[in-house]
This record gives sequence, C-alpha cells and structure tokens, in this order.
Amino acid sequence: MEGLADRFEPALCDAYVRLFAGAVAQVNPAWDARSLVARYERLRRPRSVSGEPQRVFVLSRVTLGADVAVTSVLLAAARRRFPRAEIVFVGPHKNYELFAGDAAISHAPLEYPRGSLAERLAAGAKLQRIVDDSGGIVIDPDSRLTQLGLLPVCDEENYYFFESRGRGPATDLNLPELAADWAGQILGVQAARPFVALAGERQQSATIAVSMGVGENPAKRIPDPFEAELLSLLGQTGIQLAIDTGAGGAEAERVAWAIESSGVAAATWNGSFAGFARIIAASRLYVGYDSAGQHVAAACGVPLISVFAGFPSPRFFARWRPKGDRCQVIRIDRADPLETLARVREALFVNVPAPC
Repeated sequence: MEGLADRFEPALCDAYVRLFAGAVAQVNPAWDARSLVARYERLRRPRSVSGEPQRVFVLSRVTLGADVAVTSVLLAAARRRFPRAEIVFVGPHKNYELFAGDAAISHAPLEYPRGSLAERLAAGAKLQRIVDDSGGIVIDPDSRLTQLGLLPVCDEENYYFFESRGRGPATDLNLPELAADWAGQILGVQAARPFVALAGERQQSATIAVSMGVGENPAKRIPDPFEAELLSLLGQTGIQLAIDTGAGGAEAERVAWAIESSGVAAATWNGSFAGFARIIAASRLYVGYDSAGQHVAAACGVPLISVFAGFPSPRFFARWRPKGDRCQVIRIDRADPLETLARVREALFVNVPAPC
C-alpha cells in the first residue's frame, strides 16, 4: 500500500481506496467497503471552510519529516484563519514536541501502533473519540491515523481532507507548496510555510549538524566508505560537527563506525528528535540523507545539503525535496560513493565559504 502512495499518482490513489477499503471491511465488518469508497470520493473534492469553529483539530502524519513539511503548513494556516479557536495537534508526543513552543497549539496525544492492521485501525477509533466534537472541525493532511482519509472519524461536514498524493499531478511542486496551495483554496490563507516551534530559546552555534538516518530504508544510503569520507570532508572545514546517533541499534553502530573511521572529533546526540532539531535550528549548516532533519533545516532557514537517494519515482523526489536558496539537494540516480562525495564537496563550498 505504501508503494501506491509513494508514486504520487492520482490513479494509484483510486487503487489504494478500492483495495484498502476492502481490507478495512474484512477486519471490521461494521464498515462497508462501498460506503467507505463513496465517502472518500465525496471528501476528496476540496471545499471551503465556513463559520468559526471552537476547535480545529489538525492530524499528525505520524512521521516526523511529514509533520514538518506538510502538517506544520496546515497548522500555520489554521492559526491565521481561526485566531480565536483552539488549535489542537492530534498525534504522538515526539511529533508534538516540534510545535510545543507555540502556546497557540495544544496537544491531544494519540500514538500510532506499528502492529497488525486491526491495531492500526484501533487508532482511528481512538481518534474518533477525540475529534467527534460538534464545536470543532478536522483538518486531515493525508494522515495514517485515518488510513489516508479512509476512516470516518467525524461528521463529513466538519472534515477537510488534503489528498497530498493526488494533488498537482502536472506539477513538480514539493509537498509544502502543495499544502500551502490547498490551504489557500480551503482556508483562504495564502503563502503558509513550514515551521517548527521548539520549546526554549533558540541560540546560534557554529556547528554543522549531521544526520545519517535513513528511516529504516537502506536504499537511501550511499555505500561505504561514503559516510566516513563525508565526515572527514566536513571535519576539514574546522567547524565542530554535531552528529545524531539515531534510534540506537544498527544505526548508532553505523554512525560510531563512521566517526571512528573518519578520525574526526565530533559531538554526538542520542536523545529525542526535538532535541536534535534544536541543534539543527542553531547550526551553521545541516548535512544528511533525505530525512526529517532536512525539513527542520529548511523550515528554520538553515543552509542544508541533502543527499537524496533511493526514491521510487521522480515525482517522489519532487514532492519530498526541500526548496529554497539555502537548500542544496543532491539527487542521486546512481549511488557511487566517490561521485557523491565530489558533489557534496562542491555544495559545501557554496554553503561554507573557504573550507580548508
């Protein structure tokens, strides 16, 4: 199912709805597949929000990078459109931490299990109990909590669905731009942008923040010895490196090996992602694979070098790449370590003047 979504093709959105509606109905007979499909067809059509709701529930997309690139755009638009409403972020605590510094955004905790389909659907039932409120509306940014808009969680008139996978098929706009365009159409708010609101004061530091995380997708990695050579190259700038060790296990071991092999003295971070996001926000430069870190850097206006490999289709690359004058995105069609390192070196001269 994820493969259907990753290609950002409208026809595959239709295939997903037909297939997954049947799967959902098999797990829970209370839901009828035809009714789910018919509902989805109605709600995928954009319509403007009217009235002044007391609460605006904005659903998490569950993955951290998507909540920065997509959900934060809709949070920003909702704050501007409904200044007197309570704006509620619904999703995991680690995701909410990215916005906890904004007093205008409250939190309705909801974890998304990575177990069986029945366990995942149970999150939808919990979500319904949270949002089925006559005084509120729901903004769904194509969330896993609703199985990409398929599960009914409130009255249709109070539900607004951004079908990110099917929007703008003739364009190469990235997801923040598509979300902003949708927010303009639905909420009447123009030019909403991604943001993070981290608790505590933001302080600048002369560091290069580095992440070698790939989100359990090894296709995003460049083969050895790229990572060790990358750290060695970054170390030649004379700027302190701050490297995220990830979620532990194999990723932490890979990071430790790369640091040892590079011979670079680097600081490491092994805490929450929000904590590493604070490091990114304060840094002089961010370097990493396609991951949540690049979206934090872009949202914070931090220069970045993103090594973007392992994408399933050209449109996936177009949708997920960060854009901006300070974003150097290196598209990798052939994962050659030496060639990739040379391209990073070239981008590094653009972002960090006069490296050693």
